[in-house]
Amino acid sequence: MNKNCAICGKTSTLITPRNKLRGKYNPTAKKRKYPNLQWVLLSSDKSRVRACAKCIKAMAKTKKK
Repeated sequence: MNKNCAICGKTSTLITPRNKLRGKYNPTAKKRKYPNLQWVLLSSDKSRVRACAKCIKAMAKTKKK
């Protein structure tokens, strides 16, 4: 299963957290952060896709108007 948004194409990113230890930054392992994907029904063709929370919020704003 793909871990990217079907609407905007947002994918995972690689981050390097910075932990401060005794006045200096401690080298830590890199982490992969994934987008907040959720299943949502598209109103246009009644299909279920995985979309990020940002796209879901944007779709809710356009439906209200």
